[in-house]
Amino acid sequence: MSSIRLLTAAALAVQLGFAQRPAAPISIATQPFSVEAMLELRRISEHQISPDGKLVAFTVETANLADNSKPRQIYVMPLAGGEARLITSAGTANFRPRWMPDSKRIAFVSNRGGAQQLWIMDADGSNSRQVTRLATEADGVLVTPDGNTLIFTSEVYPDCFDEACNERKLNADKASKVKVRTYTSLLYRHWDTWRGPRRKHIFAVKTDGTLLRDLTPGPNEAPAYNFSGPDGIAVSPDSKEICFEMNTDANPAASTNTDLFVTPIGDGITPGLGQQPEPRRVSVNNAADASPSYSPDGRYIAFRAQARPGFESDRWRLMVLDRTNGRSTGLTENLDRWVQSLTWSPDSKRIFFTMEDRGRTSVQMVAVTGGATRPIINGPSTVSDVQFTPDGKTMLYAESSASKPIELYRTESGGTPVPLTHLNDALLNRHSLGKLEDFYVDTDDRSRVQSFLLKPAGFDESKKYPILFLIHGGPQNSWGEDWSYRWNPQVFASAGFVVVMPNPRGSTGYGQRFIDEVSGDWGGKPYTDIVATATYIERQAWADPNRMAAAGASYGGYMVDWMMGHTSRFRAYVSHAGVFDLKSMALETEEQWFPIWEFGGLPSEAKETYEKWSPSNFIPQFRTPTLVVAGEQDFRVPYGQGLQLFSALQSRNVPSKLLVFPDEGHWILKPQNSALWYHNVIDWLTEWTRPAQ
Repeated sequence: MSSIRLLTAAALAVQLGFAQRPAAPISIATQPFSVEAMLELRRISEHQISPDGKLVAFTVETANLADNSKPRQIYVMPLAGGEARLITSAGTANFRPRWMPDSKRIAFVSNRGGAQQLWIMDADGSNSRQVTRLATEADGVLVTPDGNTLIFTSEVYPDCFDEACNERKLNADKASKVKVRTYTSLLYRHWDTWRGPRRKHIFAVKTDGTLLRDLTPGPNEAPAYNFSGPDGIAVSPDSKEICFEMNTDANPAASTNTDLFVTPIGDGITPGLGQQPEPRRVSVNNAADASPSYSPDGRYIAFRAQARPGFESDRWRLMVLDRTNGRSTGLTENLDRWVQSLTWSPDSKRIFFTMEDRGRTSVQMVAVTGGATRPIINGPSTVSDVQFTPDGKTMLYAESSASKPIELYRTESGGTPVPLTHLNDALLNRHSLGKLEDFYVDTDDRSRVQSFLLKPAGFDESKKYPILFLIHGGPQNSWGEDWSYRWNPQVFASAGFVVVMPNPRGSTGYGQRFIDEVSGDWGGKPYTDIVATATYIERQAWADPNRMAAAGASYGGYMVDWMMGHTSRFRAYVSHAGVFDLKSMALETEEQWFPIWEFGGLPSEAKETYEKWSPSNFIPQFRTPTLVVAGEQDFRVPYGQGLQLFSALQSRNVPSKLLVFPDEGHWILKPQNSALWYHNVIDWLTEWTRPAQ
């Protein structure tokens, strides 16, 4: 059972009928939690309650080591509890289940038939039929409330007026023997993909597959790329329009200025014939506006907004646009935390949103008219994707912690929260997984730095243990009480390490000032925070100060590279996708707004800052054995950064190893690659932190 507790002391919680749950039972497990065990877990996502409130559909992804794939399938189960039933099997990717209004059918995306298209099936998986047959394929399906239309996205050629044109150009591109890429502007590649002539547009199609319409014709991507927030598209309750995110700035590589637009859905016509009216901009903020959500009564659009242009890690605020007068109002101006996902109460009077605070994510509520925010779900875990039944009596949400991956939970009026899914219980009960502990360290400038600690199974206070510091990326990110597949602390603890996960300056969940203190100071305060944490750990009776190691990715890799030239207290390092040479990285990375904000401009405009904080300027001090990891498809921190670091280490005769994945980007995602990555990292750390003979 979940470790989340619901706050019932307040009158609001009594009004909503949510009560505190009993403590979770303790299970006995004996097997260490290996990377192979982690890859056996079933990964739940995309849950959706049926309109009649009786069923829930969700997606489950599994890792198939044999064929190096991660198939996704759709399950359905009663919201009241019972068996989760697999309802798809054809194809390897069935996802994005969205209920039709009758609660008897589900629209979804599938690659059955060899191409990714929209389908509709009965709630038991029978009678499936294909809706779209686009050469450019389909993604991100939504169902209009009247059930007549599907809204989706497809990457099309902006100058094409119909599907035949898209198909002709796509076939010509595939057949061409010349594969040259030509560009005249920036953002020509993003994360792990080279940008071609196609652009993502939002489409509408009737549920019978007729009357296809491009709702966002033109050169811009719609919706705009959204790394971690909710959907960038919403449908109005009357099924007449959509609201979506779009960045129309001339240089999107240097701009975070996504705005909200609305455009009518209409009856559907052939795409691109000039019949679609120009989308109407409804937000005027020069920074990011995102995550639109219509109130059930149609009067409001809730959304998230930032205040500082060019800063992707500014505080996300909750805003409400009143559609009757066009005015936007901020509802969380006095809340010094980021608003994450959001959902409306069925009566349109309240907005529930998730919020990260000191490594945990809770659910808060605020009235649409404003006032104080109030906690609804609070506790030592992470809650996400809250939904309500139409009568408002049942809440459904996803919950995870560092010792348990996502499962679905429900709470009914007057009852206690109960787990709805149990897909991973049997596997977890066979393995030893520890609980995170947290502690605080005071730094020289009187800041308090929080860290998480995970001890190996069977931990003995009288023994000495090797210590592994995991440094998070971002740098505006954090470690928390949630599950991770990429840097899973349970796997490292099972390998015998005490795992320390510090949240230094720049970490989210500790207030915006704490976040801001990393910008322009990459190797400054965050480094001293980590050193202060290491000093605290060294003093613990169970810590072996001669067997400490550190590992990190992205900014975490940068910090490893920085520590390499500034301290000798660590015996081994792992630098994954680490920023090594700030000048070359700034001119190779794709999102230019990032280095411009972080360092006060590009290298020619902020020479001193780049020189001051670049690890490449401290090569003569490199002495620590280091494993360097890079993905050739990483365009955020191009893999040349890793090559430079490895060359520098080799030139100094420092024991080092280079691990390059040709088919991976910023993260190692393929199952076999993930297993190889974990084994290499653990073997390297173990080799260099063995007890002295």
